[in-house]
Amino acid sequence: MMINVSKTIKSATLRILDAFVDSIFQFVDQPVLPSQRNFLPVEEIGHIVQIEGIVGEIPADFPEGVYIRNGANPLWGGLKSAISVFGRSNHVWIEGEGMLHALYFTKDINGNWSFSYNNRFVESQTFKMEKQRNKPSYLPALEGDSPAILATFLLNAFRFGDVNKILSNTNVFEHGGKYYSIAENYLAQEIDISSLSTFDDWDLCGAWCRPFTSHPKKAPGTGQLVIMGVDAVKPYYVVGVVSADGKKLIHKADVKLERYSCS
Repeated sequence: MMINVSKTIKSATLRILDAFVDSIFQFVDQPVLPSQRNFLPVEEIGHIVQIEGIVGEIPADFPEGVYIRNGANPLWGGLKSAISVFGRSNHVWIEGEGMLHALYFTKDINGNWSFSYNNRFVESQTFKMEKQRNKPSYLPALEGDSPAILATFLLNAFRFGDVNKILSNTNVFEHGGKYYSIAENYLAQEIDISSLSTFDDWDLCGAWCRPFTSHPKKAPGTGQLVIMGVDAVKPYYVVGVVSADGKKLIHKADVKLERYSCS
């Protein structure tokens, strides 16, 4: 009964906050400079399509495989600004949901090459939440007027438990035979490189519950993965070592920095 009451109160509070945001804040598209048009979002395909009309020659020793690119692809048609009585807050160019672009190289038994392409959003928890709501929900919180940024920080935190979305738009890496999409502000998400489906967060069985570097490094010889997590609250900087098979965190150390640095 207490759990049900708690859920009811939480749900009612969220509805009130949502109504406040909808009445006070207006989402508008940020202008796109001519030099930025190459970074405009593209439509999701979500299934493999064949590529025809290839010009050129593939080297004889070129291996079969897949090339995957990860990058920001704003879900709602472009980067947004939020305008309110507090001023204006904006997204910055590194924001936007992660989208995976995969180019597949396949050779048949006669040595003939075929090429196919797929793209798909990284379906993080916040991606699925906004898709379910069918509208932008997180307020831009990284740039703009100071009162607006403070208001968006607080409202995002109260409504969703975090200041910003899970972007997962920076890198793709492999470890222990599995593949992961990642950005600096959250855990890695496991992905399927064949279908580009998104699986669960990779938290190493609960042993790693903080941001995760976008560019982890494998230790020569052991194959262990060296990771780090930078956060705005203590501990500011933590280093970890993941086993070669990717199944457990075998070492974690707080570097004990005295202040937070985002660089």
